[in-house]
Amino acid sequence: MKNNSMKTNNGNKIKAGALIAEIITAIIFLAFLFPFFIVFINSAKTAFEITAYPMAMPEKWGNILANIANIWTSENIRYRSSLFSSVLITAIALFAINILSSQAAWVLVRNKSKTSNAIFFIFVAAMVIPFQIVMFPLLSWFRMITKATGIPLLRTYGGIVLAYVGFGISLSIFMFHGFIKSIPLELEEAATIDGCKKYQTFYEIIFPILKPIHATVLVLNGIWIWNDYLLPLLILGKGNVIQTIPLAVSNFAGAYVKQWDLILTAILLAMIPVIVFFLFAQKYIVKGMVAGSIK
Repeated sequence: MKNNSMKTNNGNKIKAGALIAEIITAIIFLAFLFPFFIVFINSAKTAFEITAYPMAMPEKWGNILANIANIWTSENIRYRSSLFSSVLITAIALFAINILSSQAAWVLVRNKSKTSNAIFFIFVAAMVIPFQIVMFPLLSWFRMITKATGIPLLRTYGGIVLAYVGFGISLSIFMFHGFIKSIPLELEEAATIDGCKKYQTFYEIIFPILKPIHATVLVLNGIWIWNDYLLPLLILGKGNVIQTIPLAVSNFAGAYVKQWDLILTAILLAMIPVIVFFLFAQKYIVKGMVAGSIK
């Protein structure tokens, strides 16, 4: 009887602990969701309603469609071209980061030497360097390269993509390096015995196994590149034909007037692609975490 009562008490304690954990998780979730809720309800208001009643529900939800139309058709802001530029820059940068970092990590893992270890630690050390330290030398180097080679790197797609690849590849190599170490070397040895060359071994054997970590790297770098403001401001500049969505949103804020209705609506539109991308990639991220723990 005592054993049964003790088991019952332990079971009740576990259930109570799980219930408390669920309540705390729900509270944290609502706290993180609250800013998105504020952006959403204020996107359906006029500028006066936002400043006068920022926490109130909108009187006319149809205002959000009018705000979207104003943003989409504005020739001064050029939101449509900014959306195209953001998609193009993000897609090319993510493709280059994933391909180059996965190849580099594979070579560093499989070629065990003091040189490969030193190169890997250099990449790891680059992760802790603040961007503010290198942003002005970066502009100087881009100007020097442009002057020496004649290839324009400032105010161009090539320059901003190159900068994103340079800053994003260190963390990506670190993540791929840890995942590739868990892949058995026997797979590659069997492929070599079957006649596969190095590039065939990587792209046909290793690359498909890296799908979960590819998704993780895509999400982490994709959110950063899509939302980044400072690097496009330095490389592209304001008023350039090429501008990203964060630069376009900043155009709604003038020296004396801030169009909060259009700013918040533009932010809402910018969040939707990132949320959709994350929802599609979420299952691969979970698979990557589980696969890494099992291996």
